Amino acid sequence: MKAGIHPDYRTVLFHDTAADVFFLIGSTADSDRTHTHSDGNTYPYIPLDVSSASHPIYTGQQRKTQAEGRIAGFNKRFASFGSSPKKAEA
Repeated sequence: MKAGIHPDYRTVLFHDTAADVFFLIGSTADSDRTHTHSDGNTYPYIPLDVSSASHPIYTGQQRKTQAEGRIAGFNKRFASFGSSPKKAEA
């Protein structure tokens, strides 16, 4: 590896603003903002809109919605199935 061409790898504080959760992760992401973490150290700070703490796929909300949608679609499709009286055969 050539010296001086790679970005600095350091610990960065990512904040999921939707779930109000903080993550300390090694990253090359650059930020002018800093924040003091609960451990007392100051880290570069990067706010996030979505992370694994708030994304529906990771929280399980997505699966529930898909299952409910499939059940509702099934019930809608087959609601009239068997509800009409059978015609008497002549």
